[in-house]
This record gives sequence, C-alpha cells and structure tokens, in this order.
Amino acid sequence: SGAPAFGTPEYTKAALAGGQLARRLGIPYRSSNVTASNCVDIQASYESMMSLWGAVMGGVNLIEHAAGWMEGGLTASFEKLILDAELLQNMREFLKPIQVDEAEMGVDAINEVGPGGHFFGVGHTLERFSTAFYEPMLSDWRNYQTWENAGAKTGTERANLIWKELLRSYQAPPMDEGRKDALAAYVAKRKEEIKAGKMVPDVVA
Repeated sequence: SGAPAFGTPEYTKAALAGGQLARRLGIPYRSSNVTASNCVDIQASYESMMSLWGAVMGGVNLIEHAAGWMEGGLTASFEKLILDAELLQNMREFLKPIQVDEAEMGVDAINEVGPGGHFFGVGHTLERFSTAFYEPMLSDWRNYQTWENAGAKTGTERANLIWKELLRSYQAPPMDEGRKDALAAYVAKRKEEIKAGKMVPDVVA
C-alpha cells in the first residue's frame, strides 16, 4: 500500500542498526515509541513494545514521540499516552540493576522459615513487601471475579479515567508574572508572523 509501518520486526531491527551507526560515528542516538494502529488496542500495545525494545536494545540516548503516538504519527490519543507511560515505567523498572547482597538474597529468612513454612510473617518480607514490586498505574492484577465486581473496566477504559482525573486535578506550577507576560506576547507575535507566511522565527542571540 505504500503506507509506513511502525513497531514491526523490521522497524525494530532498523532501530538496533541505527544505534550501532550512531556509536560508530560517536553521536547521540534517538529513537521513538511508535505504532501504526488507528485505535488504542492490542496492536497499539505490541507495536509500541516492539518499538521500545528496539530503542532500548539500540542504546538510545533520547526517546522522541515517547507517548500518545497513533496512526503512524497522524493522530494522538490521551488513552495511548497513559498506556505508553505504563510501558515506559515498566521498561525503566526492568532496566534497574539487580542488587545482589546478603540482605536481598534473604538466606536468613529462608533458613528461618524452613521446609513447609511461609514467608508472609517473616521480618524480611514485612520490611520489603510494600516496595519490592513495581506498582502499576494502569494494569489491573485482580482475579476475574474481583475485577468483574469492580465494574470489569478494560485497560483502555481505565486509561480514559486516569487521563481525565489527571487533567481535572492539574495545577499549573507557579511562574513569574513577567515571564508569563513575555511568553504570551511571544505566542501572539508568532501567530501573526505565521499568518503572514513567516514560518521560521528570528534567532535570538
């Protein structure tokens, strides 16, 4: 069809090769989290994950278009932005180095529990259970019955609720009034310049 495809095996291989070329030339490397999917569905998920693996394994310095990209870059989605934020957080957690020491291995706890015992009441577990695992923003790890009783919302539906709540509760960070006025004046000026056909702004030294 001639339509560009993203998040494919070929795209991922190209991302790896791009990283190798960048390192050979000694320059920074950027890649993207992209998909050709037209809606927030399973295709959007696996194509984005393929794109992210290409970026990570390619040794990327910057991920551009990191969240919200849809339809080969022609559209964006708030729900996809939330999904991508979850994917990025998962990837960040995966890339954290594993700490291997006596405390983390928990040999004393294993000896304390012994065969046939359980770890739920052991001090080693109680000290770590609340921080030992990645806590998802979007994923629902409840069993089917509990999930159904809670409304049986899909991941896309949960993403919709999350972005709306984030937008509702957003508070703009404080900004100096002079800087705010200067930015507003610049935006107004650029709008007029673009209307007049001046697409590239003047460079301020």
